[in-house]
Amino acid sequence: MFNRIDFENSKLQNARNQRSNCDLQKLALEVTIKANNFDYAYQWTWLGLPIIQLPQDIIAIQEIIWKTKPDIIIETGIAWGGSTVYYASLLQLIGKGKMIGVDQTLPQKNINEIMKYPFSNRIHLIEGQSTSKETIASIKKHLSNDDKVMVILDSNHSHDHVLNELKCYAPLVTKNQYLIVCATAVNNLPVHPKRARPWGPDKNPMTALIEYQKEDNRFITNEDIDNKLLITYMPGGYLICKG
Repeated sequence: MFNRIDFENSKLQNARNQRSNCDLQKLALEVTIKANNFDYAYQWTWLGLPIIQLPQDIIAIQEIIWKTKPDIIIETGIAWGGSTVYYASLLQLIGKGKMIGVDQTLPQKNINEIMKYPFSNRIHLIEGQSTSKETIASIKKHLSNDDKVMVILDSNHSHDHVLNELKCYAPLVTKNQYLIVCATAVNNLPVHPKRARPWGPDKNPMTALIEYQKEDNRFITNEDIDNKLLITYMPGGYLICKG
């Protein structure tokens, strides 16, 4: 007879077992590295807009949003807007919530694409440097004391920028909600063969997160998510706020 509790417990145990399998972990990292050479994360869309995430991470974030049901999701780094629309569409399914997207540059054509959906009334876009006082002040105008707030950091992936974002945005995350630091996988990936970037194995979102957590112990990594993902651009980047 189907038993959901046993099913969920089996999932957790299988994920833990695969995490402890060194050969499997080595193979998963090899796939991630080789696929990155072909811009694998750029090959996906959500409702027609490029989302620039790995499918595993997309589903993991869906699980988090459905479980925690935040009132506010704040995302830094919009690009073409696929992820912004994705998060907003999930809030629409839940039946509540607001999606706040921040980017230093927001071309009008991108805004038009993002705001064309029937649930785009849930989306508020802010153009500006993510860590500026003006941007943070604009975001706080949308927050109330009772809001459950989730944050996703996915803009410039350099160490200093992510560290500054963590200092600005981590305090906004509320108890039992998630802080997701994207592109922590850069810590394990070789330099991209086609694109020179101001981040790499020594200075990246993961190094910034490690430094930040020396000062703030409110967040713990959800190891169960890490255990099951295998192929991810956010290892160690799914953190839940303890309070």
